[in-house]
Amino acid sequence: MAQIWSENSYCQRRRVGALIVRDKMIISDGYNGTPSGFENTCEDDDGKTKPYVLHAEANAITKIARSNNSSNGATLYVTASPCIECAKLIIQSGIKRVVYSEKYRLTDGLELLVKANIELVYIGKEEL
Repeated sequence: MAQIWSENSYCQRRRVGALIVRDKMIISDGYNGTPSGFENTCEDDDGKTKPYVLHAEANAITKIARSNNSSNGATLYVTASPCIECAKLIIQSGIKRVVYSEKYRLTDGLELLVKANIELVYIGKEEL
């Protein structure tokens, strides 16, 4: 489902989707894109990602912050492994498990999650 949700992204370079699940219920979702009220263009004229584009994980976590739900003890399903900045948000939000299907070129986010004792599960796209 996170893969399907990623199709909502307007980003051209990479589309990422995320779902936060607790007690077998989706409590939040997100995809990479610009903040609310901004144009739906993620890349500049040179094809580089604009610095204010939010990652799918950050969108899902901040959406929880505006709701009555809690991500404490939840599982995050995301199509690409988290970056270091999203890993920090994951730790602080109380998420205990991250399931991802694509390995991002930088591994520092995964390394930080391991250090924080967050369970990591890799499910390759071929297994989906």
